[in-house]
Amino acid sequence: MNQGKILVVEDEKSMNDILKLLLEGEGYDVISAYDGREGLEILKKDIFDIVITDIKMPVGSGYEILKGVRELSPETMVLMITAFGTTEDAIEAMKSGAYDYINKPFKIDEIRLIVKNALERRLLSREVKNLRSQVVFKFENVAGKSKAIRDLLLSLPKVAESSANVLITGESGCGKELIARAIHNLSKRTVKEFIPINCAALPEGLLESELFGYMRGSFTGANSNKTGLFEAADGGTIFLDEIGDMPQNLQAKILRVLEDGSFRRIGGTKDITVDVRIISATNKILKDEAAAGKFRADLFYRLNVIPIHLPPLRERKEDIPVLIDYYLDKNKASHVKFTRGAIDVLMKYPWYGNVRELENTLDRLLTFTDKSVITEEELPNDIRSGQGTDMSSHPAVCVEFSDGGVSLDDILMETEKKYLIKALEKANGNKTDAAKLLNISFRQFRHRLKKYGIN
Repeated sequence: MNQGKILVVEDEKSMNDILKLLLEGEGYDVISAYDGREGLEILKKDIFDIVITDIKMPVGSGYEILKGVRELSPETMVLMITAFGTTEDAIEAMKSGAYDYINKPFKIDEIRLIVKNALERRLLSREVKNLRSQVVFKFENVAGKSKAIRDLLLSLPKVAESSANVLITGESGCGKELIARAIHNLSKRTVKEFIPINCAALPEGLLESELFGYMRGSFTGANSNKTGLFEAADGGTIFLDEIGDMPQNLQAKILRVLEDGSFRRIGGTKDITVDVRIISATNKILKDEAAAGKFRADLFYRLNVIPIHLPPLRERKEDIPVLIDYYLDKNKASHVKFTRGAIDVLMKYPWYGNVRELENTLDRLLTFTDKSVITEEELPNDIRSGQGTDMSSHPAVCVEFSDGGVSLDDILMETEKKYLIKALEKANGNKTDAAKLLNISFRQFRHRLKKYGIN
């Protein structure tokens, strides 16, 4: 059994033969080349664990071989052969990426040891690479093994050390709030509050009073002083989700908090100073929104000090099996297993609702099946068909225009009402489960039911 594959590039035939005989005796698979040009041609066709090359040859030098290895197979170990008086050349070659050098005339034991060590380094490098491709990164309910998630989670401690504002972008359901919480929990602010608020879920007047509070008598119904979320988050972190939907007059007040750390309650006359880190998130492209005048450019640049982008689940499908295992462990259902066929179906599905849609699907599976092995047949029909709900095929978009046009508000209201009622029916009247089916919070769901008078 061969222990490793070695290419020997040496123009002296007797030296080449000695090396080949010696290394084959140690169990290595050895290929010979007698000049640099021939060696490069062989390297283009095969991958070697080790390349042993003379530095000076009539045709093609050892430096050219070294360069070729770096381009064609960067993990291959290169050993340079040098005659007495040219050790400086070998040292220079090592600076350029060679593993070691061998002096002529060489000792048999020396060759054996250098080659053995080089091969061990090569095998270790390969094992580390394989382990890195398999390693699962987990933190604060975020899990995955894709490069995107790995790089993101490895960067979080550094982000947490900073006090700079963070803007997290990505589609709905990607887990932007989870990343925000992770940053807070890794930071020195973890002893204080982490307060999330969805800027799209509240009417403008209510959002302002929630953020900044109000004084008694400042408007009808203000029967007492109210502390705003910025005051409550003093020393901690406030997470402004869907910041792109914040009204522009409120954007100006947020900008002031960012500039000098102060604000006034509604109806108040005194400035309140706070030390709050702002992490914001949006599924919009704020730079484009600012260019179109829909979002304050000065606020965008203040928020976007440390940008973090969460790619959609369909662009990192290798994370799906990891997320499934993580969900099952978290919900004490690790005894439940998915067949290879079921996993394949789940990985082919587009997941337009991202991680939230995946979790909701797993919720339904665990709720409606008592089987410990989930096969392809147990998966919902829409998952098996591979047809996700993309906005390009959404019923609210697929409409015909009459000569008089249509009422967009009426269409959106009717569509929203139908989905609310359908979700309630599907969840047998359970509002919490219905909210999960629609990928919105219970609070948002209850607000919309009230809005349309649905019981």
